[in-house]
Amino acid sequence: MGVVEDRIGPVHPRDRFLHGESVEGSVRGPILHSWQRSQLLGLSPDQSELPFTQDFDPDGRLIRAARPVLDRLETVFAGSQMNISLADGYGTVLERRFGEKSMVKRLSPIQTVPGFVFAEQFAGTNGIGLTLAERRLCQVFGAEHFAERSQSSACTAIPLRDQLSGHIEGVLCLGYPYTDADPALVPLVRKAAEAIERRLMEQSSDRERGLLHAYLEAASRTGAEDHSGNGHALAMSELLQSELEQSDQMTLKEKATELMSSAQWAAADVPLSRDRWVTLVSRPVTSPSGVEGIVIEALLPDEDERHAPAPTGPPPGPLSRAVPRTPTRAARTRGTSATPGAADAAGSEDPAGGMVRGLVLVGEPEVGKYAVAARRRLELLAEASNSIGTTLDVGRTAWELAEIAVPRLADFVTIDMPEAVLRGEESAHPTTEMRRTVVHGIREDCPFYPVGEQVTLRPTTPHMRSLTTGQPVLEPDLKAAFGWIAQDPEHAELLLAHNIHSLITVPLFARGVLLGIASFYRSQDPAPYGDDDRSLAKELAARAALCIDNARRYTREHTLALALQRSLLPRGLPDQDAVEVAHRYLPAESGVGGDWFDVIPLSGTRVALLVGDVVGHGLHAAATMGRLRTAARNFAELELAPDELLTHLDNLMVRLDREEGEDNPALGSGIVGATFLYAVYDPTSQRCTMARAGHPPPALVHPDGTVTLLELPAGPPLGLGGLPFESVEMRLPEHSQLVLYTDGLIEDRRRDIDVALDELIRALAHPDRAPEETCQAVLDAVAPEHPGDDIALLVARTNAVSPDRIASWDLAADPALVGEVRAAAVSQLSRWGLEESAFATELLLSELVTNAVRYGTAPIRVRLILDRTLICEVHDASNSAPRMRHAASTDEGGRGLFLVAQLSQAWGTRYTTEGKVIWAECALTAA
Repeated sequence: MGVVEDRIGPVHPRDRFLHGESVEGSVRGPILHSWQRSQLLGLSPDQSELPFTQDFDPDGRLIRAARPVLDRLETVFAGSQMNISLADGYGTVLERRFGEKSMVKRLSPIQTVPGFVFAEQFAGTNGIGLTLAERRLCQVFGAEHFAERSQSSACTAIPLRDQLSGHIEGVLCLGYPYTDADPALVPLVRKAAEAIERRLMEQSSDRERGLLHAYLEAASRTGAEDHSGNGHALAMSELLQSELEQSDQMTLKEKATELMSSAQWAAADVPLSRDRWVTLVSRPVTSPSGVEGIVIEALLPDEDERHAPAPTGPPPGPLSRAVPRTPTRAARTRGTSATPGAADAAGSEDPAGGMVRGLVLVGEPEVGKYAVAARRRLELLAEASNSIGTTLDVGRTAWELAEIAVPRLADFVTIDMPEAVLRGEESAHPTTEMRRTVVHGIREDCPFYPVGEQVTLRPTTPHMRSLTTGQPVLEPDLKAAFGWIAQDPEHAELLLAHNIHSLITVPLFARGVLLGIASFYRSQDPAPYGDDDRSLAKELAARAALCIDNARRYTREHTLALALQRSLLPRGLPDQDAVEVAHRYLPAESGVGGDWFDVIPLSGTRVALLVGDVVGHGLHAAATMGRLRTAARNFAELELAPDELLTHLDNLMVRLDREEGEDNPALGSGIVGATFLYAVYDPTSQRCTMARAGHPPPALVHPDGTVTLLELPAGPPLGLGGLPFESVEMRLPEHSQLVLYTDGLIEDRRRDIDVALDELIRALAHPDRAPEETCQAVLDAVAPEHPGDDIALLVARTNAVSPDRIASWDLAADPALVGEVRAAAVSQLSRWGLEESAFATELLLSELVTNAVRYGTAPIRVRLILDRTLICEVHDASNSAPRMRHAASTDEGGRGLFLVAQLSQAWGTRYTTEGKVIWAECALTAA
């Protein structure tokens, strides 16, 4: 295809494209999209014919504005191979200029004669057509042109906009040989376009001056109060500025603009501050040159009436005081249009007594419409700032974008996002993982792809073009949007049948991350979308994208913190028979905190129950919770009393606080803190020892249904340092329920804490419930509907070890008594049916009791407990700790504890107020 040298544009990629091969990444996105659209339209690169028309005004508004600029460009490029073209908004060339006059003879009529249409749907990829499609400055070089005839040329084109409306009025295009490309052409063509747009604006000013002149002439003829015309208008301007506050002036101008856009005879009462009012009247006027416009006049009370004392009764209607109450005037009061004859007659009426009349605005109705639209766009953006991003939920934020856009910008909005973004992640392939997230519109019967469906986009669609370029894409006429139709022709026909005719697609980009794409569809308003609408959609999408990204980041952090939190919480409860346990963990809606619980089996069939709450939320709180839980488990393994354990944790929190302060000096102290409740329950004695550090008190449900909030010494929260903690011991009846919880269960901004505690007591007053049922009942009755803090709940129903499963013996510190204890233990094992365990247990007890007699202090007690294992305990009154060591071959002793460790599953020492207990656990099947 083509005999063009490789250095002139992307020749080889173009050849591959025309042969159906993929050229993704080797051609600029806008060019590739234009090639794809050209193919869809059935255009041929060899095509040489273009539509031609002479149906344009050679002295039209755009040509008159551009002519001096074209003259200057012709002078600047004199003697060069430059082809200067001016086209209208439909791609029809209106005028051509040449740097070298002889080019007219050498070039074909398509390149020299005005009237040929270079819109993309007829000419394929070219400067004029691409600029109209992309609606921005574009450059096309050599083989980037779709047509074969343009392969050796290049062009730079820029849209020409009406500065009042923002609509594209035309295109200025500079064509030149590819070898003459120069970066300086871009700023030059921009300056030329600005000059043409300024001249278009000046033409609008001339039209408005003509309208003002016509109004002043009419006012002079009707004999208004100030017969000098200009003075009349000036008097009203001075009156508005001197008598009215700035907010009132803005209100008047906004209402006047709305009246102007109505393009008819109308009147409106405008309430002002301090119970004042002004009547605005719009009247048509025609300038000497035939321009039709609207004049907005204000009717105010005269100076005497403005400064008169306020009436005591209700004020009469403003228009009834302003003008005679004729039927025509009454019609105007209701904002209805009147016949031209009535309007002319009303315009000649003198104002009623006691009123001052003057000019507020003069202009064309279309200008008023643009001004009203601009103000409404600003209002929409202001409202969007308050309405989008009210939550940190990705899906909800996307829905808020659709809600704010319908119906003021669009009749229907769809938003597609990758699933990864909804999970708080970044999508590795966002353009291929889109899923319909939001469908919202003025009615629900429009056949868009439903929410949840995967959306696969073809490269030619406006959506994919928008995603790949990162810019909004405007399709003013969907019937001619072949790329959009080609995505799914049957579906496109259904949408067109519902009068959907115009589309804006905007990518949702924030902080360099593609989050999705928003599509705005218009159906009710017959006018297609314009550049102002595209700019508004882009601004709305940009604000929403930032909020969506904030929500996505929050979701990611929340998910990570929740995953960390759950990984640090117990994944399963340990096997033990002391208590029957159920638990719940409910994260806060606004962020994961540092709440946790734990159940730790201890020696002698005892169990430790823990509930804690780290200050703060997020990853830091979850990580601190993990460190604190690990430390609490380690301290519990040391068999520390509850008050001692809290003291050690308090010291740990002080050190963590100091470390945080050193790493983050700006944060200072007090970064780390926690509340904590620790309880140890012994089923052999049914005694429970508890201590708390600033934590809510536990609840005890007695077997008879009585519920008590246990009055434990509160203690300071962990991390304050240096303050003592106090343990409390009490007896818990068998099958009572001990309920531990964090403050998230009872604290709620919409509820007093005493009310929550009453609800908790009522929910617990059912002793027949199993712990699982109690947990669920408490959450249903007490937990806030939208928890602002984590909730950890632990319910433990106590059991008791039957006395016939416990055997104990007291003996003096006499080695001769060791044999008696061994014999008694073997007899007890026989009664329990553990004859196979007798030998190992006898040997183990012999070593433990011998050590207690030799190194301990009387009284000495031996206890056997039959539980999941056989537990052997030897208590004495000394505090000296046994130590296992490797005995030398020549040592006579030192092997007893080593033997104990070999014969038992676990062994250890715990300290009591009376001394210490050395214990060992043996499997029931041990021989």
